[in-house]
Amino acid sequence: MKKRDSLSQIKLSDQQKEALMEEIRAFYLDVRGEEIGMIQQMQLAELFEEKLAPIIYNRALDDAKRWFSQMLDNLDSDYYTLYKNEN
Repeated sequence: MKKRDSLSQIKLSDQQKEALMEEIRAFYLDVRGEEIGMIQQMQLAELFEEKLAPIIYNRALDDAKRWFSQMLDNLDSDYYTLYKNEN
């Protein structure tokens, strides 16, 4: 059996990084009325990728586990509704 690779760090694609950098630029311009340079955009995007992405990933795993658990509970109750009266 093949050993599963460890998810030591979550990496965004180049396209995702570009979109995040554009959002950062737009935020600074719209909310703060400031221009932000490309290097600052990149640094903030890397900070979000390093610090925020794992938090969001773990939250998504928790949500998926909760949903799956509910589905298993439903399966269990649905299973017993199929039982016939033996009397």
